[in-house]
Amino acid sequence: MTPLSLDALLAVAHHLVVFALVAVLVAELVLADGPPEPRRLQQLAGLDRLYGTLAMLALLAGGLRVVYGAKGWSFYAGSPFFWTKLVLFGVVGLLSILPTVRLIRWRRAGALPDAQAWRNTLGWMRAQLAVLALIPVAAVLMARGVGL
Repeated sequence: MTPLSLDALLAVAHHLVVFALVAVLVAELVLADGPPEPRRLQQLAGLDRLYGTLAMLALLAGGLRVVYGAKGWSFYAGSPFFWTKLVLFGVVGLLSILPTVRLIRWRRAGALPDAQAWRNTLGWMRAQLAVLALIPVAAVLMARGVGL
C-alpha cells in the first residue's frame, strides 16, 4: 500500500467514524426528546454504549492518521488547531459523563427519572452536540495550516 493510499484509507475511516458518532448523538437527542419510558431508557442506553465505542474509535482512527498519515506528527504537533480539536473532543467527553452515568443508574434501578432530571440530561446532550459542531471548524483551519 502506498503512503498516499494509506493516508486516504485512514482519512476515510476517521471521517466515517466521526459521522457515525454525530449520527448516534443526534439519534440520542431525538429519542430523549420524548417522555421517559422504560423502552426509551433501554434504547438510549444502547445508543450511549455505541456512542462511547465510536468516540474511542474516532480517537484511534485519528491517532493512526497522526502517526501514519501523510502529514506526520510534526504537522499536527505544531498546529494550535489540532490541539483545539483534542480539547474540544475532551470537553464533549466530559459533557457526556453525566448523561451516561444517569442512564446507567436509571436503567439499573429500573426507575424512571423525574421530568426535571430528564430535561436536564437532554440539556447536557445538546451541549455535547454544540461543542462537537465546533470541531470541524478547527479541523478545516488545521488542515489548511492556519497558525503554523
